[in-house]
Amino acid sequence: MPPEPGEPELRTHEEYEWLHVLAGRVRLVLADHDITLDPGEAAEFDTRLPHWFGPAGGQAVEVLSLLGRQGERIRVRAAPRREAAAGHGRGEGRKTVDTARRR
Repeated sequence: MPPEPGEPELRTHEEYEWLHVLAGRVRLVLADHDITLDPGEAAEFDTRLPHWFGPAGGQAVEVLSLLGRQGERIRVRAAPRREAAAGHGRGEGRKTVDTARRR
């Protein structure tokens, strides 16, 4: 995704989204939250909330984005890296955004 000029335009729709940052830094605006995600970090959210994501700066970013039916959530399972398990890896500063709405 290349950088875009101007302010982000927040959108809503009837799905659930999961995104994973592959390269670059991603800015995620989700309702009242403004979050920066680094490579290897992920976010999941209900798209009925106003949202936008794109480059956090002047550099292009690469993301993997999956959309699912409303209310469904994607589960990611992975073994922690050895250094993360010891408290020395990137996992200790992980950001979490979980805005699931259950009925």
